[in-house]
Amino acid sequence: MNDIVYLNGEYLPLSEAKISVMDRGFLFGDGVYEVIPAYSGKLFRLGNHLERLDNSLKAIRLQNPHSHEQWRELLTKLLKEGIDQSVYLQITRGAAPKRDHAFPKEVNPTVFVMVSNINPHTDEGVGLKAISMEDSRWKLCDTKAITLLANVLLRQAAVDNGCVEAILFKEGYLTEGAASNVFAVIDGVLMTPPKSPAILPGITRDVILEIARKNNIPCSEQAISVDELKKASEIWITSSTREIIPIVDLDGKTVGTGKPGEVWKALFKLFQAHKQSLA
Repeated sequence: MNDIVYLNGEYLPLSEAKISVMDRGFLFGDGVYEVIPAYSGKLFRLGNHLERLDNSLKAIRLQNPHSHEQWRELLTKLLKEGIDQSVYLQITRGAAPKRDHAFPKEVNPTVFVMVSNINPHTDEGVGLKAISMEDSRWKLCDTKAITLLANVLLRQAAVDNGCVEAILFKEGYLTEGAASNVFAVIDGVLMTPPKSPAILPGITRDVILEIARKNNIPCSEQAISVDELKKASEIWITSSTREIIPIVDLDGKTVGTGKPGEVWKALFKLFQAHKQSLA
């Protein structure tokens, strides 16, 4: 992690970054966040990430404190050239003089940004384990809110079971992972649930679909039932920081051959080539 962070207009050492205990992000989880990968010091799909940030802020009725160009300048100053990193930015409604559930008046938002090194899954011969769980989260999962306790508990349940992720279902249909989107190869077609309030509109998810379509790899955005996922020959989880991870064991049962599948290998190489083209 970089020692220098951004907080409310200042670049300062992480150890000196402080917020008020009255900040509504601390008291209520009243805020949103965004995670943006940067490859070789260049921000990846920044416009898409900032558009999603705009949508999250609109959902909680908070105005974006910066223009997209201001964000680009602000974030770029924290990056190191030639290094793959992950940018975390968080905006809360700010610190109010008293604790009240209603929105306070005339309060400045708290803006915080930090950068960490990124180490995605890169071993083409190794897949990981996941468990399936009931989706216990709220109904606004397409808003990237900092209120993540349900996600934390679901992810920890996966870790407690020696797994990398919890794959979630609601009313018998796949939604997403506790901290990822989910893809499955079923009858030779790459599938993922369609965008809705039940899932986060992942940027990496969109990139994978773009690459698949460009390279004539059959793909579809459609509902996936529990039974259909159990028949999948491949299952993947995707996110900005972990990129594309093959799941070869779900609930203790082997997925496909028990090794990363051919479609995953193809998309993995295409995704890496896409990253390199940007650098």
